[in-house]
Amino acid sequence: MHFINSLKIVGLTASIVLAGCATPAMAQEPAATPAAATATDDGYPMVSGDFWEVTGIDIKPGGGLYYANHLADKWRASQEFAKSKGWIKGYKVLSNYHNRSGEPDLYLITIMEGVPNGAEAEVRDEAYRTWAEASTSQLVSENLDRAEFREVMGTSLMQELKFKD
Repeated sequence: MHFINSLKIVGLTASIVLAGCATPAMAQEPAATPAAATATDDGYPMVSGDFWEVTGIDIKPGGGLYYANHLADKWRASQEFAKSKGWIKGYKVLSNYHNRSGEPDLYLITIMEGVPNGAEAEVRDEAYRTWAEASTSQLVSENLDRAEFREVMGTSLMQELKFKD
């Protein structure tokens, strides 16, 4: 978890550097296998799909417009860069319309086919820094500036489960 949070400093990097952080739900054995199941069909009605990284964001009072501008500018550009490289399939910003006390105001979602291994994550991180024309120190400083108007409440890595046809 510390590894993922430190990569949030680079914004996009957490979306592309999550090597080895997920254990698919499919790893659990189904409770029972129907008698009709064959060697190629284990009887489980779902298959693994894309990974969704979901980050909860709390907007501090007065920070909404500033953070929305950041998302529309730098965050979106970095997501489009990752998408152009094939590292991610898509991204979304969801508003928690009826959020309760202690819940995030926004959810930032990045959708990817899989997570890279350590070596690939390093290559992607370097490519991102080159594209951003920024050092890790500069990216850390920018992240600290955003702490003035938002708080990252946490990040989850989820895997979509699809029904078998």
